[in-house]
Amino acid sequence: MKTAKFQPYILNFKRPSGTSRGVLNIKETYFLEIFEDGKTGIGECSVFRGLSYDDVPDYEAKLEWLCHHIDEDFDFLKNELKHFPSIVLGLEQAFANLDQEKNIYFPSDFTQGKDAIKINGLIWMGNAAFMKSQIEEKLENNFSCIKLKIGVDWDSEREIIKSLRKKFPKDQMELRVDANGAFSLEKAKIVLEELAKLEIHSIEQPTKAGNWEQMAELCKSTPTPIALDEELIGILDSERKEELLNVIQPQYLILKPSLIGGFSGCDEWIALAENNDIKWWITSALESNIGLNAIAQYTYTKKNPMPQGLGTGSLFTNNFPSPLVLKGENLWFEN
Repeated sequence: MKTAKFQPYILNFKRPSGTSRGVLNIKETYFLEIFEDGKTGIGECSVFRGLSYDDVPDYEAKLEWLCHHIDEDFDFLKNELKHFPSIVLGLEQAFANLDQEKNIYFPSDFTQGKDAIKINGLIWMGNAAFMKSQIEEKLENNFSCIKLKIGVDWDSEREIIKSLRKKFPKDQMELRVDANGAFSLEKAKIVLEELAKLEIHSIEQPTKAGNWEQMAELCKSTPTPIALDEELIGILDSERKEELLNVIQPQYLILKPSLIGGFSGCDEWIALAENNDIKWWITSALESNIGLNAIAQYTYTKKNPMPQGLGTGSLFTNNFPSPLVLKGENLWFEN
């Protein structure tokens, strides 16, 4: 017989982290533990306040419900949790971990330390000096793909990208940008043209999610490839997912397991993307080292050669020990 419990936890940022939605000082999360026959499986339910589809008042009540019904059929539980994507991910993690040793979710060459995952270096928003110092750190560590958060002060951000591109041509450095929906339609058109001159790999979510026709207009003629991110949040049914891709026809998808229904949600988006010749990569979403470890292991099994958007667990003062180790731009597992 299985039993379960959950525990809330507040992650504290080492320094306030800027996005176009504001500055983050803390990150709320929950840990789900499942017990069976002397074994324990742990998963992270990483709700993202202000962004997650399941940022609702009865979130903890749903976790209570899950703990009381943990011995029910797994597919029944996932269906009942359909509107709580981050809880689905925590549940999938805990069940995967229950069948493995400590720290292991998806055994592979990665978890055996034989292979690594190439990741992009993430540059957080801030003033020009702060952004430049982050870039210098990434360059010292030989990153060949850098992603910059933009959308607060585009004029300054554009100059930073220009100076970076002057030093490193396209064949030496892949540059991605993430606008988090910061631009209006008309401003986005201008930004897309300016990014194209700088040979930018892609821009994530140039305009606010929810206006498919507007995004479709951008994707149809954009000189800079567009990746959908927030646009995928809350799209739960297969038919609706297919409709979104058919209408917008983006160049890329950004898949965040905590926000789109766990590993099974990612699997569904990947299948639809590949059927529509849309490329994709996987990104973490400020999980603790527990969730990040599980997401990294899952990501490796997908065998996507592009640099992935995985964190390194270095943002928080009160994170947990991690088997993940960053060496240059490669994330390794050292148990």
